[in-house]
Amino acid sequence: MIKESVSVCIATYNGQDYIKAQVDSILKQLNIDDEIIISDDGSTDDTLNIIKNYKDNRIKIFLNNKTNKKNAFGYVSKNFENAIINAKGNFIFLADQDDIWEDDKIQVCRKVLENNDLVLHDCRVVNKDNQELFSSYFKLNKSRQGILKNLVKNSYLGCCMAFRRSVLDFALPFPQKEVPHDIWLGLIAECFGKVQFLNKKLVGYRRHGNNLSASGERSSNNLFFKLKYRLIILTELLIRVVHIKSRLR
Repeated sequence: MIKESVSVCIATYNGQDYIKAQVDSILKQLNIDDEIIISDDGSTDDTLNIIKNYKDNRIKIFLNNKTNKKNAFGYVSKNFENAIINAKGNFIFLADQDDIWEDDKIQVCRKVLENNDLVLHDCRVVNKDNQELFSSYFKLNKSRQGILKNLVKNSYLGCCMAFRRSVLDFALPFPQKEVPHDIWLGLIAECFGKVQFLNKKLVGYRRHGNNLSASGERSSNNLFFKLKYRLIILTELLIRVVHIKSRLR
């Protein structure tokens, strides 16, 4: 039986300090037909040179169109979208440029995706020196499934997510408004497919001053902004659901 291929999508921007450790942790898990898709958002440091020095045909670099601006949260949703639309794999994994994967991440997620459309796994939260801050992101964030639950408090962290290619039939294109890519993919999968939350830590999720989280656990945004943000997500989700259902008639 032919093994289904994997695409690992990484959105990069000035990540020279951590990108090599992350790519190393991914490459050793890939088969010959798998790939790493890099979408770079205009790095001015040595990030691209570090990646090019691998000289590995499984690593493919794409430059993100700078007209695709980051939204108010600083998310790089359009950079990830650029990586995703260039991915060819049957299973798509999202990866941050500064995390570290556990050695069995792809193997474990493949198994879950045999019977699910999207998997979200737990992770350790670490600092810039890879020292553990929290042993479980799920516990820290009180992560749980459910569309309404995730509109109130998002559980979908892109670096802990893998999904079947079929999810993209419903998720692409990403909304033009301020909707983070990870919650969008997670909620779309809940609407049109089967999602499993996996209580296994498969990533060291690095927190430092140069990266941003979808969790909002220490959000400084005011109540109006939070309500507006959730309304935008809900509106975009309803628009997409109506569009898909009309298309399938």
